[in-house]
Amino acid sequence: MVGLELLTAIALGGLHVFAWRLRFLDRVPRSRFLSAAGGISVAYVFVHLLPELAAAQEAVAERIGGPLRFLDAHIYLVALAGLVVFYALERQSVRSRERRRERHGVDETEDRVARLSFGSYAVYNAIIGYLLTDRADVASLLLFAAALGVHFAVVDHGLRAHHGRSYRAWGRWVCGSAVVLGWAVGAAFRVPEAVPAAVLAFLAGGVVMNVLKEELPEERESRLGPFVAGAGGYALLLLAL
Repeated sequence: MVGLELLTAIALGGLHVFAWRLRFLDRVPRSRFLSAAGGISVAYVFVHLLPELAAAQEAVAERIGGPLRFLDAHIYLVALAGLVVFYALERQSVRSRERRRERHGVDETEDRVARLSFGSYAVYNAIIGYLLTDRADVASLLLFAAALGVHFAVVDHGLRAHHGRSYRAWGRWVCGSAVVLGWAVGAAFRVPEAVPAAVLAFLAGGVVMNVLKEELPEERESRLGPFVAGAGGYALLLLAL
């Protein structure tokens, strides 16, 4: 299955590189596709990833002792950390755009904030690439890739809005190549069971935050119908398989 994993990693990385050409995603009211993609991503987290985390929690608990043993829900704390990290990144980006707009009349983040953001999303994408090697079978791999593929469209829309020229010039390449790099690390090294569980938890928190930050702001004029349809439809697919 290594060849299929590599092709999937390249395809997901390519989404980052070329998603900026999908101009129909930029319109207001929000594109139905983006709202549906957000619903699909959230459905995958709650119907598939969280049950997987529950199983991983038991495996990790057996390997952690000492002063940390009292943290019975440490996997979920990692998921919370993922949500908090990407909330902090979003707030930084919003404030940076406001400062640069006031000082220079440019509706983009400052360079240092762009570097921090793309560096963080490179780690996020490397986690996704790494987790491609941890799927049990072809069906699991394709479901994971489909959910995260449409999620990338949501993430790219936000990155493009915040970082503009930095995104087009180099940020999209950093994010795209990180997926393939993460896959390469996962294919080359076998790590303790606790590591995939922890990165999966961080990913789950990040996905939830990235979807909500794109769907909730009033100025996005998000579409409830496509979001519900995407979440409900993908949830039913996951339950049927």
